[in-house]
Amino acid sequence: MDKIIRSLLKISLIMITTAYCHAFKEKYIPAAPILKAKAYVLMDYHSGQVLASSNPDLLLEPASLTKMMTMYVLDDDLKNGRVSAEDLVRISSKARHIPGSRMYLEQNTHVPISDLIKGIIVQSGNDASVAVAEHLAGDEDTFAQLMNVHAKRLGMMNTTFKNATGLPQDGHLSTAYDLALLSRSLIRDFPDSYHLYAQKSFKYNNIDQNNRNRLLWENPYVDGIKTGHTDTAGFCLASSAIKDQTRLISVLIGAESDKVRSFESIRLLSYGFRFFETVKMQLEEGNLGKERIWFGDKKFVDLALKDDLYVTIPARQQDLLRTQLRIQDKLIAPLRTDQIVGYIDIYLEDDLLQEIPVYLAEPVKPAGLISRGLQKIGYFMQVIREYWTQ
Repeated sequence: MDKIIRSLLKISLIMITTAYCHAFKEKYIPAAPILKAKAYVLMDYHSGQVLASSNPDLLLEPASLTKMMTMYVLDDDLKNGRVSAEDLVRISSKARHIPGSRMYLEQNTHVPISDLIKGIIVQSGNDASVAVAEHLAGDEDTFAQLMNVHAKRLGMMNTTFKNATGLPQDGHLSTAYDLALLSRSLIRDFPDSYHLYAQKSFKYNNIDQNNRNRLLWENPYVDGIKTGHTDTAGFCLASSAIKDQTRLISVLIGAESDKVRSFESIRLLSYGFRFFETVKMQLEEGNLGKERIWFGDKKFVDLALKDDLYVTIPARQQDLLRTQLRIQDKLIAPLRTDQIVGYIDIYLEDDLLQEIPVYLAEPVKPAGLISRGLQKIGYFMQVIREYWTQ
């Protein structure tokens, strides 16, 4: 499991997404509720820890939860200046006549991307999703390829997108865990636009259109994120809620009704808020110190983390936390800043909760020929000293 987690960290650049420690869970807190759904995951936003799950890696149809990735691709293009919210999108015949939920776009009209965004997020419009896909990539099939590139980059290793809407299609599959990663990435990577997922309604073409996420009305802590439903996928809901600086993400797939998916999602979120808390770890003096580098153009280099260090623990157990820095035996140049050189092990009493990768704060190039020769003497003396002191 540790090797799998380390691979996921390297591929997705998600610093502290780890599998939840079941022994730790059983020791300190009650079991999670059993929900009426095909699969579900409860994840802490800051730490990435999975707090509860059932069939998290089961391949299932994601229905309109797909549109979170449609929006991720669009948000990425907006952020990088490839398109603008004011750009006008021509509505094709395909977009106009796509079945399912819609924002009632009219064929051959030109609609601002800003309106299509609301149509995707609030109304879950299939027509808006297809229009965006065609505008960004030329056609929906090519857009799906972009979706899959982003999915792999985010660590969604069990997901394959075939379309921008989530309508049933052979091979269009994801998992509750992957969709939790996607939910987390949307909030993290595009914080300025996340508020749109809390919008309860909007009007387009003189038609009032309501958000299908009933939790926005029923729970004061929920501020997103996306519903989904098809006859074959069942009722699905990715939701996020924030309370006392703790943000949780729940993903539920395959409930039997809208009412059930909402009720069960609240049960899952309530369990997380009741029995867990997320702590931002404060390291001594705010840094990790320096580490000796051999055969490099620098003798000592600062250690660094890629992000703030969070850990999710049972509520009111913060005094039991401790950390231990574990660095590779010998660091030999050349070294890059994206190479893992060690780990911070986080313990709750004797239970290992997480292994947080540690990096160098700056790259190290090989030393010159003379310097390398001189360092070899010190290196071998160090090795001999360590041997005799064992």
